[in-house]
Amino acid sequence: MKSSNDNRANFFVLTYRMIMVIICVVVLISSAVFVVSYSAFKEQFHSSIVYQTLSKHKAETLYYLMSQENQHFKKAFDDNFSTPSLSSTLLELSTSIRTQDARSLFGSEIPGFSIFDSNLIIAGEGTNFTNFPKESAPPIEEVLKEREVDKEEVEQPSTEKEKEQEEKPPANTTNGRKVVYIYHTHSWESYLPLLGLEGDGNADKAADSKTNISMVGEMLGRELESQGIGAEVDTTNIGAKLNEKGWKPPRSYAMSRTIVQEAMAQNKDLTYLIDLHRDSLRKKDTTIQINDKSYARVMFVLGKENQNFEQNLKLSKALHEGLEKKYPGLSRGVLGKSKASGNGVYNQDLSTNAILIEMGGVDNNMEELTNTVKALADVLSEFYWDAEKVNGNES
Repeated sequence: MKSSNDNRANFFVLTYRMIMVIICVVVLISSAVFVVSYSAFKEQFHSSIVYQTLSKHKAETLYYLMSQENQHFKKAFDDNFSTPSLSSTLLELSTSIRTQDARSLFGSEIPGFSIFDSNLIIAGEGTNFTNFPKESAPPIEEVLKEREVDKEEVEQPSTEKEKEQEEKPPANTTNGRKVVYIYHTHSWESYLPLLGLEGDGNADKAADSKTNISMVGEMLGRELESQGIGAEVDTTNIGAKLNEKGWKPPRSYAMSRTIVQEAMAQNKDLTYLIDLHRDSLRKKDTTIQINDKSYARVMFVLGKENQNFEQNLKLSKALHEGLEKKYPGLSRGVLGKSKASGNGVYNQDLSTNAILIEMGGVDNNMEELTNTVKALADVLSEFYWDAEKVNGNES
């Protein structure tokens, strides 16, 4: 007769094997083919419950469990992979509660809390779940307002050095081809100092139908042109377009989509799509001093639910790293957003070089925005010309 210890050991072995069978059944039901690459697995379950449950370990937990039966799955591990806790893994699989993420305990129970489901792909200096970008969707009547402007703030005089740089011909040029398209889905987003409201406690006042983020887009376009990169800047009043159709601000991406598609149809050279926005966060989160200059910080936002996510992520990472190298702390990082926490696509399915950039916050002034535009144009042009060299297209 077997001892009680033997019976207990057999029980644990049987339980373990049953768990493995259950996991395999779940995976098969979800149409996962685990012999494919890790990246293909991630793409397959990009918005599924399985992917969300396994997000902390990027599916490596499940691969680890599978590897206990089949050594082939160990090939999916990174060099820095650490063995996950079996208890925490089983808890995640059975309840979707992630032991190191308190949001999973009550996130689905609190209205509006799903915004924190955004994936912080790269965290810049000081960036965390408490200061993610906030999307601007004020009432249509606020969108259509035209406020008084602080002319001294808006009309910044050019320095002699800047004038000399503008007159100096660029080393490279796209020879008149417009390859960058800059547009503004939330064209009403403005900055309190530009409207003579510096320090106002109501961030919602930073909205204007004329003096707004499109001014920043025009600055960026000019800076890119000075670097030899042809840029087309759209300054459509999206608020007015929405009002004409009887649409509300949440449909602004559908509106800007038609504008971008029309531009791309008319100009086949357009390769890079940049949707410029302004964050609703306050000065402490959106401003930084670098070498005695004040800058409006930027953040790259990506829609995770389109086929170009991985390619657009490469572009965002490259720009973030470029800014970190030359202007440490200027980039707040790269944020991925699903439909649960935002639009989820942001029209980035239209190009493999499409990004959304949050340019500062409601408290940033023109000097800070100008400094940031120059820095961003510097890094973006460097990236562009390096890519042209690789592709053999340098002019």
